[in-house]
Order: sequence, then C-alpha cells, then structure tokens
Amino acid sequence: MSVTIEDNAVVLFQGDSITDAGRCLGGDGELGQGYVMMTASLFSAICPDRQVRFVNRGISGNRVRDLRARWQEDCLDLAPTWVSIMIGVNDTWRRYDSNDPTSVEDFEADYLHILEQVRDSLNARLILIEPFVLPVPSDRVAWREDVDPKIDAVRRLARQFGATLIPMDGVFAQACTVREPSFWAPDGVHPTPAGHALIAKTWLEIVGVL
Repeated sequence: MSVTIEDNAVVLFQGDSITDAGRCLGGDGELGQGYVMMTASLFSAICPDRQVRFVNRGISGNRVRDLRARWQEDCLDLAPTWVSIMIGVNDTWRRYDSNDPTSVEDFEADYLHILEQVRDSLNARLILIEPFVLPVPSDRVAWREDVDPKIDAVRRLARQFGATLIPMDGVFAQACTVREPSFWAPDGVHPTPAGHALIAKTWLEIVGVL
C-alpha cells in the first residue's frame, strides 16, 4: 500500500447533493452521510497515524457555475492541500426538468476557472470525479446526450491540470453489470449507501490508500 495523502493534509470535497449527502451546512466538521464520510472514516481506520482534516463543502443542487460563485469562500479561503471535485449532473438535469441547459462550453469554462484558481493560489493536488448517470428510470437514457460531453470535458481538464481522475461513470456502468442500476442509485443520480461506498472505495483505491 502506497499512501499518498500526507500527514497534516487538508482534503476538501466539493460538489452537489451527492457530496453534500445531508451534511449540516453550519457545522465545519460535518461530513454528511455519503461517500465523503465513508472516505474519511476508512482513511482514518487505515492510517490512524496521520493527522488529516477532511472538509465537505458540497451543496445540494449546485452546478459548476455555483462552485465558481462561492469558490473563494468555500475553497481558497480554506487553504486545502487536496481538492476533490464532483460536479456536473445538475448541469445536465436542469436541461430536462427546467428547460435551463448548461452548454458544454460554459461548463468547461467555469470548471477551468476554478481549477486555475486552485493552481495559481493553492498549488493543491486535484482530484476530479466524473459526473455519472445510471439508466434508471428509463428517461435517464436520453440524458447521455448531454452528460457525455461534460464527462469528456472533465477528462480533458484532468489531463490539462495533471489531476487524478476518478472515472465514476465507467465504474458505475461496470457495477450495473453485476447488480441492477437501482441497487446503486434508484433515480440514476443519488447513490444508495452501496453506491456511496463504491465511490469511496474507488476514490481510495485510485488515490493510493487501498
């Protein structure tokens, strides 16, 4: 096992409701009930000798434009040494439930901006988690037209910034060959406990903890 997260690191998780996972927005140490809590707990069990602070700043409903608007307060001011971001599914979802699309060009431009801020102000390690959509209910299949180009944009940005990519769309696609999609995310977006655990496990494996 090669543990890459250093002693005294500050690991910030950013994103939407999948990251938020019911956390108390007023509590600085509140990690929610999803993959962030699971990731932090497993890391602490595996590496109890390391003093690592985990911070969750995911906010339900956020799109990448919302991250950009609050990036100073909810990222740069926290001075993290690691920044993990999962964003994008609401940029797709709002097209279908509110007729309020986000173009892939705008998505990538806003994402680029926040990554440039991390690079220029923090020099923190970056972890980009792909947005994902599972094919349940059936109308989610049509979302691929919108979400796939955004996944491609995340992959391009990961290459550009030398970030660690967590390919969750592909990981969930493979997992759905073992168990039905609703086992992992009943609405195709919000994970079950098993789905959150799969994200945490994948994160820790790729980062080098497991």
